[in-house]
Amino acid sequence: MSVYPSEDRRPPVHGREGRRLNSTPVLVALLASQNNYSVMEFILIAIVALFSAILTFFSGFGLGTILMVVFAIFFPVEIAIALTALVHLANNIFKLTLIWKLINRKVFIKFAIPAMAAAFLGAVVLNVISREIIIFIYNIGERTYHVTLLRLVISFLLIIFAILELHKRFENFSMGKKYLPLGGALSGFFGGLSGHQGAFRSMFLLRSGLNKEGFIATGIAAATLIDVSRVAVYGTSFFADYIAMADTGTQLLLATAIIAAFAGSLMARKFLVKVKMKWVRKIVGYMILVLAILLGLGII
Repeated sequence: MSVYPSEDRRPPVHGREGRRLNSTPVLVALLASQNNYSVMEFILIAIVALFSAILTFFSGFGLGTILMVVFAIFFPVEIAIALTALVHLANNIFKLTLIWKLINRKVFIKFAIPAMAAAFLGAVVLNVISREIIIFIYNIGERTYHVTLLRLVISFLLIIFAILELHKRFENFSMGKKYLPLGGALSGFFGGLSGHQGAFRSMFLLRSGLNKEGFIATGIAAATLIDVSRVAVYGTSFFADYIAMADTGTQLLLATAIIAAFAGSLMARKFLVKVKMKWVRKIVGYMILVLAILLGLGII
């Protein structure tokens, strides 16, 4: 599979691939027939966005990280980042319309306001720093991975949080609402600086005494504010420039990812009542641990 899709690598729509479309859902087949991407690529993007959105609805993070990896298969990194950011922001706004009544307003104010300010600061720092400090570089096959100082620091902190979350001794431990501004500032700053804010946000909100619904709704609201804050600093021109470069096929892939993410969030909302808080804690704990290891290794 080529990294950069082009006209000459696709079979004609009315050839062998065209016959295969007959057994494919009409919408997906129609999308694929109008551009340079195959039906399977649309299905892959849709499946990843759907299940990532379901998982992210409960954990509070993961959609951007997972979807970015898949988009990077088909596009240069810059375009993959822009596409992922648009899906992430659109899905957060959609989730907010589903669950805004469940937001704990007191927790939201204490957490989200410092988070928004810190996200702005982190994004400003990112614009000042021309490049990250690389600790070492290694190869696996044809791929090269860079381990940076920033990612090692974030990875170390996340591993500590994950161990605390998964260890039985800390099951009933609560940070208390007095630490919410600190948690918001930490989450927002790293969100603006590197985009890795979801895990920190989930850890602090999970231990702030919120019930399941309050944790999920308040986390979504905070994530939306942080996204808006950092996008304002990065500049809308960043997204406009790269989306403008996209052809019709790329735009349809983006639309497919957004619609699939919406569907995933809608499905997760229906299961909200049935999901137990202890499983939410487990999901968050294990996802943070996996994220921390991959981050420390420079894979994401």
